[in-house]
Amino acid sequence: MLALLRWMLPALLPAVIFAVVIYKTDKRREPAWLVTATFVLGAIAAGVAFFIQYRAAHFTGLDARISGAGNSGRILFLFALVAPVREAAKVAACWPAFRSKHFDEPYDGIVYSSVAALGFAVVENALVLHQNPVGAIWWLRVLVALPAHVFFACLWGYALGRAKQSKRPGAIFPLAWMLASAGHGLYVHFIEGRGPGALVAVAPLLLFMGLVSFFAGRDLRARGERESHAPGPFSNRLSRISAAYVSAPPSLAAVRAALKKSEQPIKVRWIVFGALVTIGAMVAGIAAMIIVGRWAQVDFSVVDEHDLATTGPVALLAAGLLAAFPVSGYLVARASNAGTLLEPALATALALVVTIVILGLAAPMALVFALAFSPIAWALACAGAWVGRPAR
Repeated sequence: MLALLRWMLPALLPAVIFAVVIYKTDKRREPAWLVTATFVLGAIAAGVAFFIQYRAAHFTGLDARISGAGNSGRILFLFALVAPVREAAKVAACWPAFRSKHFDEPYDGIVYSSVAALGFAVVENALVLHQNPVGAIWWLRVLVALPAHVFFACLWGYALGRAKQSKRPGAIFPLAWMLASAGHGLYVHFIEGRGPGALVAVAPLLLFMGLVSFFAGRDLRARGERESHAPGPFSNRLSRISAAYVSAPPSLAAVRAALKKSEQPIKVRWIVFGALVTIGAMVAGIAAMIIVGRWAQVDFSVVDEHDLATTGPVALLAAGLLAAFPVSGYLVARASNAGTLLEPALATALALVVTIVILGLAAPMALVFALAFSPIAWALACAGAWVGRPAR
């Protein structure tokens, strides 16, 4: 009995607490029985997904675990089967709630997708702890898994909320599901396919997904409030006052509008120049951290992904690299004097593509790490450009 509780309680208790927190954030409480049923369906779907994964692994001889690190066939197996099947299982667990009459506001997409993902995470984490009962690193993997599952599910949960509101599925759900599957694939590769030191690469990926989930949830909640409350005579004036005097993160609608093409033609020269500025800032950021590391007597040669204690130098270099993106985004936005974020965003994307291509040719195994850092790098550049854009 104690052996069972040793791996079941650490998997179940945090997920239940997380589910309660998500449920409490819903201003219009969803039926508790439907939330619980979605949680249970998520756990059942996980069992089906892992059965499919294990049967496919037995048939193909491939696996996504640490034993398969560095094998391109196993990476293909991970992104082509493991991650899509897992995200599809979560969608299937959420689907009865989506089709019910209780799914009546956009924010419900976040609630039910998150709860289904937590039910899925309980089974996955229980299997991981059951197979690896010894070692603190496995507790860390389980701890990282919970928010990861929620953030990936929030992507397509946002799309379900939008589809329920507009009554038109459109292309947003397939796109969101593919992005979630790609992110899930990267996450599984770092958690199960590489050494403990690779967990450092999960941090920027989770940070980016957390920010996306926050903005997606806020956007869906705002859509629900616009539907349920008719604008008053002073609402437009108050919104203008709050926008002018209250500092708050921009909404998804504002960011989307800033990324759209304006009436002016796209300034191609600033995209090319901005890409060069971004690459230069990346090099300067890494060089600055190397100088700081030399001053602090940091030994960069001891880095080993199989030893979590040696990842400090990598984290130092990553901090310098990521710090370069908001600076470059700010500089490009100020210099180009463009009213949108399109030029800085495209310039950053071009710089990232060039970097990924070079890494793919020179160091193929570093390519996966570059892909994991790219979303947060692009978001940081857009944030810097948002601050540096000229006032209109």
